[in-house]
Amino acid sequence: MWDTFLKAIALMLILEGIFPFSFPGAWRDAFLKLMQMEDGQIRLMGLSTMLVGLIILFLVS
Repeated sequence: MWDTFLKAIALMLILEGIFPFSFPGAWRDAFLKLMQMEDGQIRLMGLSTMLVGLIILFLVS
């Protein structure tokens, strides 16, 4: 179980690193826009991301 969990974390880190590595200027601009958002907007984005992840996990399991 831990092996699968660590592989999932490693894959997440790889995917998270692709955008700032490939497009650092665009990543910085996106981050600055994120800093200007309200807490409720950020929470909605986080919830949406988690729900999409759960749906994908459900579909592939």
